[in-house]
Formats: sequence, structure tokens, C-alpha cells
Amino acid sequence: MWDGCLADPSGGGGSLKVHFIGIGGTGMGALAGLLAAAGHEVRGSDGPLYPPMSTQLARAKIPVFEGYAADNLSWGPDCVVVGNVCRKDHVEVLAARDRGIALESFPSMLARSLLGRRRSLVVAGTHGKTTTSSLLTWMLRVAGRDPSWLVGGVPQNLGRGFHLGEGEGIVLEGDEYDTAFFDKKSKFLHYRPQRAIITSVEFDHADIFASYEEVRDAFVEFVRLIPDDGLLVVDGGNAGALEVAQACTGELVTYKVLERDEEPSAALATYCVKVTSRPGSRRTSFELFERGELLGSFSTLLSGAYNLANIAAAFAVARAEGCEVERLAEAIRLFRGVKRRQELLGVVAGVRMIQDFAHHPTAVDLTIKATRRRYPDHSLHVCFEPRSSSSRRDVFFAGYVKAFDAATRVYVAPVYAPERVPDGQLLNTAALGHALRERGVDATAFTTIDDLGGSVLERAAPGDTVLLLSSGSFGGLADHLLESLGDAVTFAQPEDVPALDELLVRCGMATLRDPDQIESLVIRPSRERREAATVPLPRLIGCVHLQLVGDRAFLFGLAVAPGCRGEGLGWVLADSVMRRARTLGARRVHLIAGETADFFTDKLGFSEVDVDQLDPELRALSNFEAAYREGATCMAFELPPGQL
Repeated sequence: MWDGCLADPSGGGGSLKVHFIGIGGTGMGALAGLLAAAGHEVRGSDGPLYPPMSTQLARAKIPVFEGYAADNLSWGPDCVVVGNVCRKDHVEVLAARDRGIALESFPSMLARSLLGRRRSLVVAGTHGKTTTSSLLTWMLRVAGRDPSWLVGGVPQNLGRGFHLGEGEGIVLEGDEYDTAFFDKKSKFLHYRPQRAIITSVEFDHADIFASYEEVRDAFVEFVRLIPDDGLLVVDGGNAGALEVAQACTGELVTYKVLERDEEPSAALATYCVKVTSRPGSRRTSFELFERGELLGSFSTLLSGAYNLANIAAAFAVARAEGCEVERLAEAIRLFRGVKRRQELLGVVAGVRMIQDFAHHPTAVDLTIKATRRRYPDHSLHVCFEPRSSSSRRDVFFAGYVKAFDAATRVYVAPVYAPERVPDGQLLNTAALGHALRERGVDATAFTTIDDLGGSVLERAAPGDTVLLLSSGSFGGLADHLLESLGDAVTFAQPEDVPALDELLVRCGMATLRDPDQIESLVIRPSRERREAATVPLPRLIGCVHLQLVGDRAFLFGLAVAPGCRGEGLGWVLADSVMRRARTLGARRVHLIAGETADFFTDKLGFSEVDVDQLDPELRALSNFEAAYREGATCMAFELPPGQL
């Protein structure tokens, strides 16, 4: 173990050379980015990397060795950071020991390097950690703070899962999983919590915990780290969270999403959430009460009672940090979620494609119910891949049998890497499919992901929703379904920016400014279109972009590849982006039109407005300045009020 103290950059200490084994992991890559931002020299090694982490590391200018080898340490790092998936016989671990280079775990490195002068705001719990920590970070940002953060995903509003801020606070996603091969205590026990959230406590991680009691004890130990002048926020509707909260010696705050027959009161919880929107709404409306008193009405893009609970938890800590209710309401309204958490991948042939990280039975159940509430009128096809360490085991069999009731059809994939599961503990997917059918659920267990995908393609119809549940890549199923169903309207990814700029230039338009600040909808050509093409097709055949300023939106860069015009793709993009603007809570959409002014007037109802009358904040957008030309027409459309 390395016993030195990595200098906190705010303390003026010198920089170190740090090597990460497995730098492509979400947490490892995020910490590497933080250390690089703090002025330390950082490198790392891993297998082949893929977006978004490959993109994030490239943007941070962190060199990555592809593959593991002793020579990867020849640059002479001062210490080597080891993730919890790394074994003691790893080639680079052995090389570090041979060279006398200190080994450090991910969480202890984080604590040594970044927590000395920062107030630690830790989000823990069996479920909802990534969304809640992302929400809290976003709330603090909108409220004018500049927190540091490290979360286990990519928040859509923030663009990446880490940032080194100038503010006093640092938001951390606190994981109860073990630390490293040489440190078996839970990661969050390193994080020095001063204000903490516990969303839930249930049995999970069957590969390292033998029972619920062991999980509970880890959380109790975490709670005992909170100082007497600290704060603990817990879900008042979760028995496990309330149980461990009894160990808290600081201030205790609770929150609860009310049942239909419940009325808000301080006796139920400090913060109570009452849903006011109807099933089928594209946004969720709710009222928030503090100690029984109404704080106001709120609106969010997120769906499901569990996400409202996540909002209440983050709200409670943000209030403790001194944030104003009005700014928090704005943050909630604008929050777009986290990648791979109820993430809308795209729409193709009228079929919505959504992916989620859910794999614990409770998370599976809640995610399916939330998706069903949002899209109640058509079939919901749920594809489930048992991929996490716990979901591959039979310990959750009974829970899974009850978790899929809200689905129209269930497609169970084969267990990922079954050879890694101890003898006698493998989840029997055929038996799961049978048990679901006995329960009245239309379910099939497949022996290959290809067969599963073929069945989805045969049965999904326009208006339906396909929900992919996996803690991993699901064998590329999402891309396979999207390109097989037709030309897919999807969200652009960071790696699409060069192709977007190329398409815009071909269409005589300005390239993108500040791509992290905008949403881009793109059309990706289907497999059938590619195979029929006589010349290679570009990566993208259409695009349109949206940038929000409060409740106003700027629509720009609607482009269709020259060889694909006359097929209605422009109309598809325009309709899609207007729907998206409304879903995001925009009340007025502006655009700059040249020759296309008649299209926006006749097809979409836009009207001409005086550019000099626009809000200066909108006119100051770099993309507005790039799009505006002398003689161009500025247009606007008022989105009608009412249920979203």
C-alpha cells in the first residue's frame, strides 16, 4: 500500500505521475480525468475502448495503452491505481510491485487527492445513485455553484461524469461494492461524507455479500461516518434506508412519494411528493411539500415514482446547500437524465427504442412500470439480459418472476458469461421464461441474442416501445434493431460531431458551435438503404439541432444529404425536433430560415418575427450568430400550453 499523500491541487502541492489499470471503467476514467484537470500527469491501460469513455479520455488528453503489459509502466509513474476488477496476479500489478511502485485503490486515491479541502456530498443506496448524484450536481450548477463531481454515468446536461470545480462541494456517487483485491471494505467508506443521501438498502452484489445483513452493516458503517453537524437524507418509504438511518448522529431528513390516498404531512416525511400528471404524459408534473407546506408545482422529463424520489432527495441536499427553490425548479424542469437510464435511443418505423441499466429485480419492476405509465396505449416489449454479477445468479429468481408484470412481451436473453458463475448458482433463464408464462406474462427465453432480436423485429409494430434492460452492451442489440427497422431518428453522440459538420458543410450551413450545449437529432441510414446504395452512404443522412435558453429553444441546422432529398426526411426531422422541444419544456421555438421559410410557415405554423426584438441571451448563442445572415428570416412558434 502507498502511504504517501497525493497533494490536493487547491493546497499547492506538486503534481504526481499516476497510472490507471483499467482506465476505461466509468469510475476509473472519471477519476483519471479529475486528476488530469488537477495538474497531475495521468496515463492508463485497458482493452479496446468505446464511447463515451474513449471520447472523454481523448478530450482530457490522457494517453491510453491498449492492452496490458509490464512495459506500460516504463514511463515511471509514482503510483498505480487499481480497480476492484483487477486481480493480484495482473501483469501490471506484478510489474508495479517488481519496480517498487506503490499501489493505490480507486476510492482511496479519490479521497487522498480531492477530499481534503472539499465538502463531500455522497449519494449512496442500492438504486438510483447515478441519477440522484447527477440531479444534485445539475441543481447546484443551475443555482450558480461550481461543484466538483464524480458520478457513475454520463449526465445528459453535463456531458461527462466528472468535473473539477472551484466550489467547496464535491458530489460523489457512493458505491457499496468492495474496493480492491487488497482492500475489501466498501468504496463509500473512503468518502468522508458530510452530507449524504441513502436512496434504498436492499440485498445486492451476491458475489461479495452473503446476506442482506452484510449489506445493511456496510451502510450502517457508512452512516456512522457522517459527523454530528452533518446531514443524512433517506427515503422514508424504504425500510432498509430507515433502518440504517438509526445510526445517524447528525440531522436526519426524509422524503416520500405519496400514494394516491395519502396527504402530505410532516409526520409522513420532511419532503412529500404528490404526482399531478396523468398517465401518458410526456412530462411528469408534481407538487412538492416541505414539512406539510406546499413549496410549489414542478415538472420533469423523468418518469416513475422512483425518479420523483430521486428528485426529492437531491432537492433536500441542494436546499441544505443554500440553493433557492426557484433555481431548483428550473434545474428539475431542464434535467434530461443520464445515459442508459430510461434513455430514449431513437424512433424508427414508429417504434421507440429505450435502454436502461436496470438489472436488480426492484429496478427492473420500477423501470418497466414507469415506461408503461409514460406509454400506456401500445405494446411494451421488454428485452432483459442477465449480465451483472448478481443477475446471473439464481438468488433473484423469485424477484424476477414478479418484476415483469407491466410488460406486454418479455424476451429473456442468455446469461452473459455463464462460465464465470459458481457451480450451482446460475440463473435458469428457461425456467424464468416458464415461470413468467405461468404468471400470465407473454415471455420467451432465447439461446442467442440474434434469435431474440429477430423475434423483436417480427413483433414490434408502429407505436410500440422496445425497452432494453442490461448492465452492459447487450451484444449490440440496440444498434441491430435500429438499423434493421429502417432509417432511425436518434440522438447524435460525441463521436458523430465530425460527420455532422461534414453534412452541414455539404448543405451550405455553418458547422456546430459548442456541441456539448445542444441536442442534435440525426437520421442514420438503415441496413436496407446501405445495401441498396450504389455509392457509399455517409454516416448520417439528416440532422437538426436544438439549443435551450430557459423555456425558449433555438432550432437550427436542419439538413438532409443531397442524395436523400425528396423522401420526406426533412419533415420527419422537423416533426421530431418540435416534439422534442415540447418534451424538454420549451414554450417558444425560434429559428433562422432562408429559402426554407415557406416550409416552416406552411407545414409547422411558424411566423416571422423581428430579430431585434429577440431576447439578447438567445441572440448571443454562438450557433445563432453563426446561422444568422443578412436578409435571413427570423421565425418563431409558440408551443400551446396544456398537458405535455
